[in-house]
Amino acid sequence: MTTEAGTVRPPAGAQAVRRALDVLHCFHDNGPDLSASDLARRLGLATSTAHRLARTLLGAGFLEQDARTARYRLGPAMTELGRLSYHQRGLHLAAPELSDLAERTGASTGLALRSGPDVVIVAGGSVTPRVGLRRPLHATAPGRVLLAWPPADGSAPRPLPSLYALAGHLGTELPPLAAELARVRQAGYALDDGPAHGERTVAVPVLERAGHARFSLAVRAAPELLTDARLDWYLAQARACARALEVLLIPPAERREPGPRTG
Repeated sequence: MTTEAGTVRPPAGAQAVRRALDVLHCFHDNGPDLSASDLARRLGLATSTAHRLARTLLGAGFLEQDARTARYRLGPAMTELGRLSYHQRGLHLAAPELSDLAERTGASTGLALRSGPDVVIVAGGSVTPRVGLRRPLHATAPGRVLLAWPPADGSAPRPLPSLYALAGHLGTELPPLAAELARVRQAGYALDDGPAHGERTVAVPVLERAGHARFSLAVRAAPELLTDARLDWYLAQARACARALEVLLIPPAERREPGPRTG
């Protein structure tokens, strides 16, 4: 719809849908249950508006409410859709490969994909997998892998920020992210030292046939395990797993070879 002033208004109801989705996104950090006032504060809405949105989502099963505290958490409809998406993407096929890689390397393993400006761990193969962990793409090794092998449309966050501003390496001059992504693409992997967390992470792409990364595969281990001297060995193990996943995670429609041409 276009107004007399020439501005384009969203379709009727689009704002309400957007706000409802924003409510669901409030639960991305996997934190404690949220009250209506918590939601209102996070979204910059009136508490009464946040309450109405939450009650609507509650009625549809996308949220559930603690009877004792009246606080909200994600509901069974989200669990159902999450499981359906998990299987539609073939991630249940990846779990054995990730577990085998973790057992062979003594490391934690995770498969990550892009969700807007973030990278999300969607499958893991360790005692304490970080499934659901969400971080900015530029701030982690698996995220930088996804940026270095972008989708066919070349989409990426703009402008690309500097690693110095975002990686927490205060007092250390680091190259711009564009230069870092070029280095990652040339080397074939990304590496995070992560001294503050006591671990190192190396990530490699899981490529589609077109050559861009559908997923990134991350291997995390203590610095005394994932040493510079053993980095090549860890990379070889990760790349072998990535090649297996590239086959396992091919969408069914892409597995079918085109039939012979007629005429």
